Amino acid sequence: MAACLAVTLAACTTTDEVIIDKKGVNMARYEQDLAECRSYADEVRTGEKVAKGAASGAVVGGLIGAAVGNSRDVQQGAGVGAVSGGARGAAQGEREEVRVVKQCLRGRGYRVLN
Repeated sequence: MAACLAVTLAACTTTDEVIIDKKGVNMARYEQDLAECRSYADEVRTGEKVAKGAASGAVVGGLIGAAVGNSRDVQQGAGVGAVSGGARGAAQGEREEVRVVKQCLRGRGYRVLN
């Protein structure tokens, strides 16, 4: 399960992948603006999204396991649900962080290309 979560998280987009049109851009100023925009993105509560996703996934997975059979199925279903729910929460948080950085940069006059 941990390997599945690691693979899922590795596929997420990061703020390192923001592409701007660099023509006429003072790169020193851009690096400063990018750092400030990333600090705003740190306000996204990704950890809470992971925890909520894991908790809701565990409940749903446990219910599915209960419908299928015995207590072992409940435990396995809850485990699988927690991992997939946590991964979904992490991906959602990452997307929101990237969105914050892009919006911040656009607000500062940069042409964000992706």
